[in-house]
Amino acid sequence: MTDPFGRTITYLRVSVTDRCDLRCHYCMSEDMTFLPKADLLTLEELDRLCSAFIARGVRKLRLTGGEPLVRRNVMSLVRSLSRHLKSGALHELTMTTNGTQLARFAGELADCGMRRINVSLDTLDPDKFRAITRWGALDNVHAGIDAAQAAGLKIKINAVALKGVNEDEFPDLIEWAHGRGMDFTLIEVMPLGEIGEGRLDQYLPLSVVRARLAERFSLEDIDYRTGGPARYVRVGETGGRLGFITPLTHNFCESCNRVRVTCTGTLYMCLGQEDAADLRKPLRASEGNELLSAAIEEAISRKPKGHDFVIDRRHKRPAVARHMSVTGG
Repeated sequence: MTDPFGRTITYLRVSVTDRCDLRCHYCMSEDMTFLPKADLLTLEELDRLCSAFIARGVRKLRLTGGEPLVRRNVMSLVRSLSRHLKSGALHELTMTTNGTQLARFAGELADCGMRRINVSLDTLDPDKFRAITRWGALDNVHAGIDAAQAAGLKIKINAVALKGVNEDEFPDLIEWAHGRGMDFTLIEVMPLGEIGEGRLDQYLPLSVVRARLAERFSLEDIDYRTGGPARYVRVGETGGRLGFITPLTHNFCESCNRVRVTCTGTLYMCLGQEDAADLRKPLRASEGNELLSAAIEEAISRKPKGHDFVIDRRHKRPAVARHMSVTGG
Protein backbone atom coordinates (compact mmCIF):
# COMPACT_ATOMS: atom_id res chain seq x y z
CA MET A 1 0.00 0.00 0.00
CA THR A 2 1.41 3.35 -1.07
CA ASP A 3 -0.12 6.69 -0.16
CA PRO A 4 -0.32 9.80 -2.42
CA PHE A 5 3.09 10.97 -1.17
CA GLY A 6 4.96 7.77 -1.98
CA ARG A 7 5.06 6.44 1.58
CA THR A 8 4.62 2.68 1.90
CA ILE A 9 2.19 1.71 4.67
CA THR A 10 3.65 -1.23 6.58
CA TYR A 11 2.58 -0.52 10.17
CA LEU A 12 -0.94 -0.95 11.55
CA ARG A 13 -2.03 0.00 15.05
CA VAL A 14 -5.32 -1.57 16.10
CA SER A 15 -7.33 -0.59 19.16
CA VAL A 16 -9.12 -3.65 20.51
CA THR A 17 -11.10 -1.67 23.11
CA ASP A 18 -11.73 1.90 24.19
CA ARG A 19 -11.92 0.79 27.82
CA CYS A 20 -9.15 1.01 30.39
CA ASP A 21 -8.64 0.18 34.04
CA LEU A 22 -6.93 3.55 34.59
CA ARG A 23 -8.04 7.14 33.89
CA CYS A 24 -4.81 8.99 33.11
CA HIS A 25 -5.78 12.65 33.12
CA TYR A 26 -4.05 13.51 29.81
CA CYS A 27 -5.85 10.65 28.03
CA MET A 28 -9.35 10.39 29.46
CA SER A 29 -11.90 12.40 31.35
CA GLU A 30 -12.73 11.04 34.79
CA ASP A 31 -16.29 10.13 33.84
CA MET A 32 -15.73 8.56 30.44
CA THR A 33 -18.66 7.32 28.39
CA PHE A 34 -17.52 4.14 26.72
CA LEU A 35 -18.83 2.66 23.50
CA PRO A 36 -21.68 0.13 23.66
CA LYS A 37 -20.28 -3.37 23.29
CA ALA A 38 -22.49 -3.89 20.26
CA ASP A 39 -20.53 -1.20 18.41
CA LEU A 40 -17.21 -3.00 18.82
CA LEU A 41 -15.81 -5.40 16.28
CA THR A 42 -15.81 -8.97 17.51
CA LEU A 43 -12.43 -10.62 18.04
CA GLU A 44 -13.08 -12.68 14.92
CA GLU A 45 -13.75 -9.50 12.93
CA LEU A 46 -10.60 -7.88 14.30
CA ASP A 47 -8.64 -10.94 13.19
CA ARG A 48 -10.13 -10.77 9.70
CA LEU A 49 -9.49 -7.04 9.42
CA CYS A 50 -5.87 -7.34 10.57
CA SER A 51 -5.33 -10.23 8.20
CA ALA A 52 -6.63 -8.15 5.29
CA PHE A 53 -4.06 -5.46 6.08
CA ILE A 54 -1.30 -8.06 6.35
CA ALA A 55 -2.30 -9.43 2.94
CA ARG A 56 -1.84 -5.88 1.59
CA GLY A 57 1.68 -5.44 2.96
CA VAL A 58 1.46 -4.59 6.66
CA ARG A 59 4.47 -6.12 8.36
CA LYS A 60 4.19 -4.68 11.87
CA LEU A 61 1.00 -4.93 13.91
CA ARG A 62 0.53 -3.26 17.29
CA LEU A 63 -2.46 -3.97 19.52
CA THR A 64 -3.55 -1.03 21.63
CA GLY A 65 -6.56 0.30 23.52
CA GLY A 66 -7.68 1.79 25.86
CA GLU A 67 -5.92 -1.00 27.66
CA PRO A 68 -5.85 -4.02 25.34
CA LEU A 69 -5.48 -6.59 28.10
CA VAL A 70 -8.84 -5.67 29.66
CA ARG A 71 -10.67 -6.86 26.51
CA ARG A 72 -12.34 -10.16 27.38
CA ASN A 73 -10.64 -13.15 25.71
CA VAL A 74 -8.15 -10.87 23.95
CA MET A 75 -5.53 -13.60 24.10
CA SER A 76 -7.56 -15.66 21.62
CA LEU A 77 -7.02 -12.82 19.13
CA VAL A 78 -3.30 -12.68 19.90
CA ARG A 79 -2.97 -16.44 19.47
CA SER A 80 -4.83 -16.35 16.17
CA LEU A 81 -2.79 -13.45 14.77
CA SER A 82 0.43 -15.24 15.70
CA ARG A 83 -0.12 -17.54 12.70
CA HIS A 84 1.05 -14.68 10.51
CA LEU A 85 4.34 -14.61 12.40
CA LYS A 86 4.81 -18.31 11.82
CA SER A 87 4.09 -17.93 8.10
CA GLY A 88 6.51 -15.00 7.79
CA ALA A 89 3.81 -12.67 6.45
CA LEU A 90 4.03 -10.56 9.62
CA HIS A 91 7.43 -9.52 10.93
CA GLU A 92 6.33 -8.23 14.33
CA LEU A 93 3.29 -8.52 16.58
CA THR A 94 3.48 -6.22 19.56
CA MET A 95 1.40 -4.33 22.10
CA THR A 96 1.17 -1.09 24.05
CA THR A 97 -0.09 -1.61 27.60
CA ASN A 98 -0.25 0.20 30.92
CA GLY A 99 1.26 -2.87 32.55
CA THR A 100 -1.44 -3.45 35.15
CA GLN A 101 -2.47 -6.82 33.68
CA LEU A 102 0.96 -7.96 32.48
CA ALA A 103 1.62 -10.22 35.44
CA ARG A 104 -1.29 -12.40 34.23
CA PHE A 105 -0.55 -12.39 30.52
CA ALA A 106 3.19 -11.86 29.95
CA GLY A 107 4.07 -15.53 29.59
CA GLU A 108 1.26 -16.17 27.14
CA LEU A 109 2.16 -13.10 25.08
CA ALA A 110 5.71 -14.43 24.74
CA ASP A 111 4.41 -17.89 23.82
CA CYS A 112 2.39 -16.29 21.01
CA GLY A 113 5.52 -14.85 19.45
CA MET A 114 5.63 -11.36 20.90
CA ARG A 115 9.21 -10.29 21.43
CA ARG A 116 8.81 -6.76 22.72
CA ILE A 117 6.11 -4.51 24.17
CA ASN A 118 5.68 -0.90 25.18
CA VAL A 119 4.65 -0.07 28.74
CA SER A 120 3.23 3.37 29.50
CA LEU A 121 4.62 4.67 32.79
CA ASP A 122 4.94 8.35 33.65
CA THR A 123 6.36 8.25 37.18
CA LEU A 124 8.11 6.06 39.74
CA ASP A 125 6.38 7.82 42.64
CA PRO A 126 3.41 5.74 43.90
CA ASP A 127 1.44 8.78 45.08
CA LYS A 128 2.07 10.66 41.86
CA PHE A 129 1.14 7.56 39.85
CA ARG A 130 -2.17 7.38 41.67
CA ALA A 131 -2.77 11.07 41.01
CA ILE A 132 -1.95 10.82 37.29
CA THR A 133 -4.01 7.66 36.75
CA ARG A 134 -6.71 8.74 39.24
CA TRP A 135 -6.68 5.37 41.02
CA GLY A 136 -3.84 3.15 39.77
CA ALA A 137 -1.44 1.15 41.94
CA LEU A 138 2.21 1.37 40.84
CA ASP A 139 3.04 -2.01 42.41
CA ASN A 140 0.85 -3.73 39.80
CA VAL A 141 2.87 -2.19 36.99
CA HIS A 142 6.18 -3.18 38.58
CA ALA A 143 4.89 -6.74 38.96
CA GLY A 144 3.88 -6.73 35.31
CA ILE A 145 7.29 -5.50 34.17
CA ASP A 146 8.97 -8.18 36.29
CA ALA A 147 6.77 -10.87 34.73
CA ALA A 148 7.35 -9.60 31.20
CA GLN A 149 11.13 -9.58 31.60
CA ALA A 150 11.02 -13.04 33.18
CA ALA A 151 9.11 -14.22 30.09
CA GLY A 152 11.85 -12.82 27.85
CA LEU A 153 9.93 -9.82 26.51
CA LYS A 154 11.90 -6.70 25.63
CA ILE A 155 10.28 -3.60 27.10
CA LYS A 156 10.28 0.04 26.08
CA ILE A 157 8.96 2.45 28.68
CA ASN A 158 6.87 5.34 27.33
CA ALA A 159 6.34 8.44 29.46
CA VAL A 160 4.24 11.47 28.59
CA ALA A 161 6.06 14.69 29.49
CA LEU A 162 3.74 16.67 31.77
CA LYS A 163 4.70 20.17 32.79
CA GLY A 164 4.94 20.56 36.54
CA VAL A 165 4.03 16.91 37.12
CA ASN A 166 6.85 14.55 36.18
CA GLU A 167 9.49 16.76 34.53
CA ASP A 168 11.72 16.52 37.62
CA GLU A 169 11.77 12.70 37.33
CA PHE A 170 13.12 12.24 33.81
CA PRO A 171 16.76 11.61 34.85
CA ASP A 172 15.65 9.04 37.44
CA LEU A 173 13.28 7.37 34.97
CA ILE A 174 16.06 7.14 32.38
CA GLU A 175 18.53 5.63 34.84
CA TRP A 176 15.92 3.21 36.19
CA ALA A 177 14.80 2.02 32.75
CA HIS A 178 18.31 1.70 31.36
CA GLY A 179 19.44 -0.03 34.54
CA ARG A 180 16.91 -2.75 33.80
CA GLY A 181 17.85 -3.00 30.13
CA MET A 182 14.78 -1.14 28.88
CA ASP A 183 14.62 1.65 26.30
CA PHE A 184 12.91 4.84 27.45
CA THR A 185 10.86 7.25 25.32
CA LEU A 186 9.39 10.64 26.15
CA ILE A 187 6.22 11.80 24.39
CA GLU A 188 4.79 15.28 24.08
CA VAL A 189 1.21 15.57 25.31
CA MET A 190 -1.12 15.44 22.29
CA PRO A 191 -4.15 17.73 21.91
CA LEU A 192 -6.79 15.02 21.58
CA GLY A 193 -10.13 15.03 23.39
CA GLU A 194 -11.74 17.15 26.07
CA ILE A 195 -10.30 16.08 29.40
CA GLY A 196 -11.51 18.81 31.71
CA GLU A 197 -8.01 20.28 32.11
CA GLY A 198 -6.07 22.84 30.12
CA ARG A 199 -3.63 21.50 27.54
CA LEU A 200 -1.51 24.58 28.01
CA ASP A 201 -1.01 23.60 31.63
CA GLN A 202 0.19 20.11 30.60
CA TYR A 203 2.28 20.86 27.52
CA LEU A 204 6.06 20.61 27.91
CA PRO A 205 8.13 20.93 24.69
CA LEU A 206 10.62 18.10 24.37
CA SER A 207 13.11 20.52 22.84
CA VAL A 208 13.29 22.09 26.30
CA VAL A 209 13.47 18.67 27.98
CA ARG A 210 16.32 17.51 25.75
CA ALA A 211 18.31 20.68 26.44
CA ARG A 212 17.91 20.10 30.18
CA LEU A 213 18.90 16.44 29.92
CA ALA A 214 21.97 17.38 27.88
CA GLU A 215 23.23 19.31 30.91
CA ARG A 216 23.34 16.06 32.89
CA PHE A 217 23.88 13.38 30.26
CA SER A 218 25.89 13.09 27.06
CA LEU A 219 23.34 12.48 24.28
CA GLU A 220 24.46 11.09 20.94
CA ASP A 221 22.05 10.98 18.00
CA ILE A 222 21.81 7.45 16.61
CA ASP A 223 20.21 5.98 13.51
CA TYR A 224 17.88 3.59 15.31
CA ARG A 225 14.25 3.02 14.33
CA THR A 226 11.52 0.70 15.56
CA GLY A 227 9.01 1.55 12.83
CA GLY A 228 7.38 4.29 14.88
CA PRO A 229 7.88 8.07 15.10
CA ALA A 230 10.51 8.20 17.85
CA ARG A 231 13.95 9.67 17.22
CA TYR A 232 16.64 8.14 19.41
CA VAL A 233 19.82 9.15 21.17
CA ARG A 234 22.35 7.08 23.08
CA VAL A 235 22.87 8.16 26.68
CA GLY A 236 26.59 7.94 27.30
CA GLU A 237 26.38 7.51 31.07
CA THR A 238 23.89 4.60 30.95
CA GLY A 239 24.55 3.09 27.52
CA GLY A 240 20.80 2.98 26.92
CA ARG A 241 18.56 4.40 24.22
CA LEU A 242 16.38 7.45 24.82
CA GLY A 243 13.61 8.30 22.37
CA PHE A 244 11.70 11.51 21.72
CA ILE A 245 8.23 11.59 20.12
CA THR A 246 7.51 15.19 19.19
CA PRO A 247 4.21 15.71 17.35
CA LEU A 248 4.24 19.44 18.14
CA THR A 249 7.85 20.66 18.26
CA HIS A 250 9.11 18.47 15.41
CA ASN A 251 6.56 17.13 12.97
CA PHE A 252 7.51 13.54 12.06
CA CYS A 253 5.03 13.08 9.21
CA GLU A 254 7.47 12.98 6.31
CA SER A 255 8.30 9.33 7.03
CA CYS A 256 4.90 8.18 8.33
CA ASN A 257 4.27 4.54 7.50
CA ARG A 258 1.34 4.07 9.89
CA VAL A 259 -2.43 3.93 9.98
CA ARG A 260 -4.77 3.26 12.88
CA VAL A 261 -7.99 1.28 13.22
CA THR A 262 -10.34 1.76 16.16
CA CYS A 263 -12.19 -1.00 17.94
CA THR A 264 -15.30 -0.08 15.92
CA GLY A 265 -13.52 -0.60 12.61
CA THR A 266 -12.91 3.06 11.80
CA LEU A 267 -9.65 3.61 9.92
CA TYR A 268 -7.79 6.84 10.64
CA MET A 269 -5.12 7.54 8.07
CA CYS A 270 -3.61 10.19 10.38
CA LEU A 271 -3.79 10.48 14.18
CA GLY A 272 -4.05 14.26 13.94
CA GLN A 273 -6.81 14.47 11.32
CA GLU A 274 -10.52 13.70 11.49
CA ASP A 275 -10.78 12.11 8.01
CA ALA A 276 -11.62 8.44 8.45
CA ALA A 277 -13.01 5.41 6.64
CA ASP A 278 -15.63 2.98 7.90
CA LEU A 279 -14.28 -0.54 7.49
CA ARG A 280 -16.95 -2.21 9.61
CA LYS A 281 -19.59 -1.87 6.90
CA PRO A 282 -17.64 -3.58 4.09
CA LEU A 283 -16.29 -6.10 6.62
CA ARG A 284 -19.81 -7.18 7.51
CA ALA A 285 -21.29 -6.85 4.02
CA SER A 286 -19.61 -9.95 2.63
CA GLU A 287 -17.84 -13.09 3.76
CA GLY A 288 -15.10 -12.34 1.25
CA ASN A 289 -12.58 -9.51 1.55
CA GLU A 290 -13.06 -7.83 -1.83
CA LEU A 291 -15.18 -4.96 -0.45
CA LEU A 292 -12.91 -4.58 2.59
CA SER A 293 -9.74 -4.50 0.50
CA ALA A 294 -11.27 -1.92 -1.84
CA ALA A 295 -12.24 0.27 1.12
CA ILE A 296 -8.73 0.04 2.55
CA GLU A 297 -7.17 0.96 -0.79
CA GLU A 298 -9.49 3.95 -1.23
CA ALA A 299 -8.75 5.19 2.30
CA ILE A 300 -4.99 4.96 1.84
CA SER A 301 -5.36 7.11 -1.27
CA ARG A 302 -6.63 9.88 1.04
CA LYS A 303 -3.82 9.71 3.59
CA PRO A 304 -2.74 13.35 4.21
CA LYS A 305 0.78 14.68 4.06
CA GLY A 306 0.80 15.49 7.76
CA HIS A 307 -1.16 16.33 10.88
CA ASP A 308 -2.20 19.74 12.12
CA PHE A 309 -1.51 19.30 15.81
CA VAL A 310 -1.35 22.57 17.68
CA ILE A 311 -2.08 23.62 21.23
CA ASP A 312 -4.99 26.01 20.59
CA ARG A 313 -4.18 29.05 22.68
CA ARG A 314 -7.14 31.10 21.44
CA HIS A 315 -10.01 28.75 22.06
CA LYS A 316 -8.45 26.39 24.64
CA ARG A 317 -9.77 23.37 22.78
CA PRO A 318 -8.12 20.17 21.53
CA ALA A 319 -6.97 19.96 17.92
CA VAL A 320 -8.99 16.74 17.56
CA ALA A 321 -12.17 16.10 19.52
CA ARG A 322 -11.85 12.33 19.99
CA HIS A 323 -9.93 10.98 22.98
CA MET A 324 -6.62 9.18 22.54
CA SER A 325 -8.16 6.09 24.13
CA VAL A 326 -10.71 5.92 21.27
CA THR A 327 -8.15 6.05 18.47
CA GLY A 328 -5.54 3.83 20.08
CA GLY A 329 -2.14 4.73 21.50
